[in-house]
Amino acid sequence: MNTYPTTCIAAHKLIASVFGVGYIRKGGGTVASILCCAVWYLALPGLAPPGAYSFYGPLLITLLITGLGVWSATAVEHQWGKDSYRVVIDEVAGMCLSLLLIPIHAGSLLAGLVLFRLFDILKPFGIRRLEKVGGGWGVMLDDLLAGLYTNLLLQGALAFNFL
Repeated sequence: MNTYPTTCIAAHKLIASVFGVGYIRKGGGTVASILCCAVWYLALPGLAPPGAYSFYGPLLITLLITGLGVWSATAVEHQWGKDSYRVVIDEVAGMCLSLLLIPIHAGSLLAGLVLFRLFDILKPFGIRRLEKVGGGWGVMLDDLLAGLYTNLLLQGALAFNFL
């Protein structure tokens, strides 16, 4: 039985679906990932002084989105079912992790988006197993691991000046 008041569930649905993006039946996760890239592109320069890269602002945003995602995905599971297509906050959290400590420009955003979506859709290297974790953590962890794999590949590309 869901113990959340109706108004609270409405707020969780708004958060879990990233303001309704999750209601897009096909491709909602991709749209949410693209929106995340757009927000990072527009917001990140304001988080750091010119010529510097701020670690703490993006890290705090990633942690906040992850925490909200776990909470909201758990809250809506009773009505929407386990890992509903409507829940796309997990894609946003995974995309944020993908871009953490990556210089933000068109090439890095495109590479991060493509790699993240590939990992998220194909679910290699243990990602699929994380979906079996219960509640909101199960919804979020597979995308966070996809984001971690993406970030590691992007860090490697940066180390070899490919990005």
